[in-house]
Amino acid sequence: MIGADVLVRCLAEEGVEHVFGYPGGAVLYIYDAIYKQDKFKHILVRHEQAAVHAADAYARSTGKVGVAIVTSGPGVTNAVTGLATAYMDSTPMVVISGQVPSSVIGQDAFQECDAVGITRPCVKHNFLVKDVRDLAATVKKAFYIAATGRPGPVLIDVPKDISMHPCAYAYPKEIDMRSYKPIEKGHAGQIRKAVQMLLQAERPMIYAGGGIVLADAAEELNKLVDRLGFPCTNTLMGLGGYRASSDKYVGMLGMHGTYEANMAMQNCDVLLAIGARFDDRVIGNIQHFAAHPRKIIHIDIDPSSISKRVKVEVPIVGGVKEALQEVHAQLDAANIKPNPHALSNWWKQINEWRQLDCLSYETSDKIIKPQYVVQKLWDITKGDAFVCSDVGQHQMWAAQYYPFDKPRRWFNSGGLGTMGVGLPYAMGVQTAFPDATVACITGEGSFQMNIQELATCKQYNLTPKIIMLNNGVLGMVRQWQRLDYESRYSESYVDSLPDFEKLAESYGHVGMRIEKPSDVESALKEAFAMKDKLVLMNFLTDPEENVWPMVKPGKGLSQMLLGSEEL
Repeated sequence: MIGADVLVRCLAEEGVEHVFGYPGGAVLYIYDAIYKQDKFKHILVRHEQAAVHAADAYARSTGKVGVAIVTSGPGVTNAVTGLATAYMDSTPMVVISGQVPSSVIGQDAFQECDAVGITRPCVKHNFLVKDVRDLAATVKKAFYIAATGRPGPVLIDVPKDISMHPCAYAYPKEIDMRSYKPIEKGHAGQIRKAVQMLLQAERPMIYAGGGIVLADAAEELNKLVDRLGFPCTNTLMGLGGYRASSDKYVGMLGMHGTYEANMAMQNCDVLLAIGARFDDRVIGNIQHFAAHPRKIIHIDIDPSSISKRVKVEVPIVGGVKEALQEVHAQLDAANIKPNPHALSNWWKQINEWRQLDCLSYETSDKIIKPQYVVQKLWDITKGDAFVCSDVGQHQMWAAQYYPFDKPRRWFNSGGLGTMGVGLPYAMGVQTAFPDATVACITGEGSFQMNIQELATCKQYNLTPKIIMLNNGVLGMVRQWQRLDYESRYSESYVDSLPDFEKLAESYGHVGMRIEKPSDVESALKEAFAMKDKLVLMNFLTDPEENVWPMVKPGKGLSQMLLGSEEL
């Protein structure tokens, strides 16, 4: 076998079913090997960035390792944004990049770039294959590293000559890496301390992040919250980790979180953080957060995330699923319940904060409010859709007004904030679940960044429903310019917008234009009734609408702006 055949067979050994990619000169032997096999299907995207985003969402929706293939030079540099996006959100993924032949590496050959050097800051690990005999073991290592510990993307850079050199095929059944031994089970003694601290708390709070979803630990989390009766908040990446329909759920927290979630986070006395990292968009000003003393228990698979930004009293390094199972076991053994009187008083305070109804907005029968569109989307899909979002105001409205009861139903770029992910994400999810209801919530700015993927959707009969909240402006940029730059709207208006309906139709899809609030519900029903069609719904929404509540940069969680009257 030649190297390309070895690589393709290795992918099949790993159970890969779909690969997203775009061919080029340095990967033609690999694509020839793909042509000759029938173990997995290749999805031809129209831009390498979209290939990596689609593989990202495929991984997030299935829990499997996503796979993408790109060529050398501009192919791999186009893929860097997708790699950085996946790295920030801890998505398990293997990206295979072509490289110029080994003999000309370092000589500025045509379409040469230092893929390993360029991607090093935004991958969990990367490899340059120098000997075809190392290729199979390298693939095994890449999948192992991507999927274990804190997941993340791994790059394999394959010089063209390696892909054509012959070698015997031998794929290792197991891999042992002395330098990489992720801890899976949390320390029982530390978990015992955590349980004691939780049972003694008077104002407890459970704060769950994307690690709950990545570890498939939603069942354990839901059981714990219901058992203890504590308030629970999810981060943007953790939505669906704890069901939003529960009265114990206080909403998303952070910059655009609910008033009750942020106030409970700020004023609790014991905080259980699970699979979260206390990032700046979650806790705001770190000095303000620390000014209210609380004891923190932090469970995370990544030891570098613990005590990185806040002081932690009880660190627990290990898989969150296994750690929560041990918490339940120790609660069973202790047979003690939290202080009911203190908990009742705490809930009384939280419910007073809830009375503020911070997500209420002014309705209109003349102009479409974006929040209303998202709420109607939830009604029509019965809250059971796979929802992919681009980045901007529409992303926050989706997070606020589409409550999730299940994990792996919400896909967005949380850490990097990458515009243009929405449509490729929808492609990845629809590829994994062809018969599922997939919605892509986007804006007219974000959508144009990967609009060419409408062609990919047509080729492979991918039929997500696109909900474009079109306010004719880069909404989040405009909101910040209004707040912090005295309404100097520098380059935030998008002139010369295309006719999105006709553009969708030119790709062979269905386009709809909705201008009246009274037409929103019927348009959504009509679109979702077309099961075998991609439908782009262009909702012309209020350009003056802002995302509230908001914690401005540099402010604390309890220093929230609650609406336009605060301007």
